[in-house]
Amino acid sequence: MTSFRTKPAGWAGAFDVRAKERRIAELEAEMASADFWSDRARADRKIRELGEVGEVVNRFRAIEGDIAALRENFDAERFRGLAGEFRKFELDQLFTGRYDGRAAVLAVYPGAGGEDAEDWARMLGVMYEGYARRRGWKIKVIDDGPRSRTVEISGDRAYGYLKRESGVHRLVRISPFSSKKLRHTSFALVEIVPDLPPLEESQLNIPEKDLKVEFYRSGGPGGQNVNKVETAVRVVHLPTGLAVSSQAQRSQAQNREYATKLLKAKLFHLMEKEKVDEVGGLRTKVKPEWGNQIRSYVLNPYQLVKDHRTGVETAKVDGVLAGDLDLFVESEIETL
Repeated sequence: MTSFRTKPAGWAGAFDVRAKERRIAELEAEMASADFWSDRARADRKIRELGEVGEVVNRFRAIEGDIAALRENFDAERFRGLAGEFRKFELDQLFTGRYDGRAAVLAVYPGAGGEDAEDWARMLGVMYEGYARRRGWKIKVIDDGPRSRTVEISGDRAYGYLKRESGVHRLVRISPFSSKKLRHTSFALVEIVPDLPPLEESQLNIPEKDLKVEFYRSGGPGGQNVNKVETAVRVVHLPTGLAVSSQAQRSQAQNREYATKLLKAKLFHLMEKEKVDEVGGLRTKVKPEWGNQIRSYVLNPYQLVKDHRTGVETAKVDGVLAGDLDLFVESEIETL
């Protein structure tokens, strides 16, 4: 019988339930002090921390109790369910990133290669949306143009789970667009940024002179659509070349607001990567990172999906392309 680990390898000793219980006692003692409410912002942070730490401890103790009960009266179905609960709890403790609990904005762009690359980008979009549905997350289409698709994925730690999927994905297959049935290699770029908290978004001011705003009809620039009004918006940050589009909202003003919000998320992400404190420090034109691929999907002459960072691989290509990504996503989380 599979055994439960009291300290999973992925945690690297990071989870200590007794230390968290001591922290709860410290917070409760602080809350009992006469001057606790003298600083409302600090008090709110302490209350929020107490709730978060308390939830983690309660989950751990509940699983611990279920394990003890299972030892007394084993049931195979309950064991499988409890193993799943424990695995989710284990992974949740690894999400320590600043935005891991936020929604994720995912965009897919085809590389060079015409129809094959565009079809591969579409397949990747279907794969990630399938993964989101499997987890019970919500999907909202932000922009669906002829050369890219952007969706917002909201759910429990969506960004924490998805953030390591950013990068170049490679497909090898017999091209459905080749009359000679030749094998073709296609590339697509996946970009994932967090949905920023309102406070952090408000702290980033972008000079209007640095923005280029374009309007077009929803359905994609130049595409057909029953909407006769140019409500869709594309915003370009001129110093870096970063661009975002939104056509999900009902009005031009709402689409511009959302596109600007998404642009700020991209700029924050780039500022952290480039280690600059001000958006003005990002003066170099930014190009999509078409470097070495992070994962290959081979459909011919054999079937294999392999992640080049972790070495994890599977021959169940159809399942992966349908959204069964747990093997890859969880392996990446454990290497953070």
